[in-house]
Amino acid sequence: MSKKLVIFDLDGTLINSVADLGNACNHALAAMGFPTHPKGVYNNMVGNGISKLIERSLPEEARRQRVIEAMKVKFMEYYDEHLWEETEPYAGITELLDELASMGVKLAVASNKYQAATKALVEHFFGFLPWVSVRGQEEMVPLKPDPSIVFNILTDSPTPKADVLYVGDSGVDIETAYRACVENVAVTWGFRSHSELIAKHPDHIVNEPYEILRIVNGDIAGEDS
Repeated sequence: MSKKLVIFDLDGTLINSVADLGNACNHALAAMGFPTHPKGVYNNMVGNGISKLIERSLPEEARRQRVIEAMKVKFMEYYDEHLWEETEPYAGITELLDELASMGVKLAVASNKYQAATKALVEHFFGFLPWVSVRGQEEMVPLKPDPSIVFNILTDSPTPKADVLYVGDSGVDIETAYRACVENVAVTWGFRSHSELIAKHPDHIVNEPYEILRIVNGDIAGEDS
């Protein structure tokens, strides 16, 4: 077996959560008297944490820190009550994770979503799995693409970098993996376009979850970047 630890991004990689994220953001926008957005617009707003999502959702003239902080409170109050109302794992993900665990591969999550929601979602959908680390946005830890979250996971579960695989759906994830000096896989079923992934030159691109098994085993799978 080539890889001993696989680190997964959460939103857009393990779970399709964009509808609930969009609903929470629209709730906060409406509560503050701002126009809302169609859900499809949120695919390109998520990925850099809640504060950045809120900033992107606001009209340019309203993007002030005090407005963002007020909206963040309303967002989190709503989102914490609706975490999995329309969210679900992508097809084949549960089977992939179960197979990796049965092979003895260690599993971890690295997300820019705030820690409480990250932990709750992983426990709800994948609580049967023996996660070695579930890391979301934490105070004093920079967001991805800063590689600190990967280093923290490696502190939780020491593993040589050559034995680590990072899986994500965005340019942010690919850059995170490169900065952490670990092999990476970009998935095409998430929130970002194929062209964005190609532009970041990932080590691998896969279209189906089962293809990740071949990479973990050291076989060639998916597209090369």
